[in-house]
Amino acid sequence: MLTCNQYILRVLVLFCCLAPAWLGAWEEHEGVRTLFEREEVNATFVLLDAQTQTLKGYNRERAHERFIPASTFKIANALIGLSVGAVQSVDEVLPYTGPKEPFIAAWAEDMALREAMGLSNVPIFQELARRIGHRRMAQGVAMLGYGNARIGAAVDRFWLDGPLEISAVEQSIFLAALAQGELNCSKAAQSAVRDIVLLEQTQKAKLYGKTGWQNAPGSGVGWWVGWVERQGRVYAFALNMQINTPEDAPKRQRLGRAALELMGVWQ
Repeated sequence: MLTCNQYILRVLVLFCCLAPAWLGAWEEHEGVRTLFEREEVNATFVLLDAQTQTLKGYNRERAHERFIPASTFKIANALIGLSVGAVQSVDEVLPYTGPKEPFIAAWAEDMALREAMGLSNVPIFQELARRIGHRRMAQGVAMLGYGNARIGAAVDRFWLDGPLEISAVEQSIFLAALAQGELNCSKAAQSAVRDIVLLEQTQKAKLYGKTGWQNAPGSGVGWWVGWVERQGRVYAFALNMQINTPEDAPKRQRLGRAALELMGVWQ
């Protein structure tokens, strides 16, 4: 496993090497552009080919803009929690300590990270964050090179309210590293988290992903991030969009899946 300094250096080198390519060779995918413009959404979609380290997508300017990650941070939260021993496995049950009537009724029970990830159970992951503690969380976020790496004072709110922010491009780099087991944390933790974010599998490919919705159920930034494994290659992706009403939320996966299909990496 890389040391913290080695990992930070690697991230810096990656940015330095790829930044000129991003600035000069970003490929705006016409089909994806048409898809998003037809839906009239303020959004971006990024696809990173982990082998060629090239980017394709829609709305290059927004792709580099940082936003609060919301529930997409559950991926990093689980990685850190497993790596520091705050939980022993993704099947260890954590107590529910949230409100009696949460945003999603199914949240209101004790559950393990495996189930909590699928349900995007905020209170369970807040409990995990409190177990990790502020010092270890700050160290973990920095070690992962996650966005601006700022967690503020509230260890159980910083990915929901800020100050943590990350761009779609940064999400794709982080997820490509996770997909390949190259993050600066436990290999076992990376394997376990990959397992619980697997969404779908066909004979040709596997689709991994996680949604997020900042300020749910109100207006805010919505996310769908993940990666596709296909024929020995990894394609990491990140979509974010402005959600104005709850009716906009399903567009995240619908548009994201359509973009992946148009780009020839899924289905």
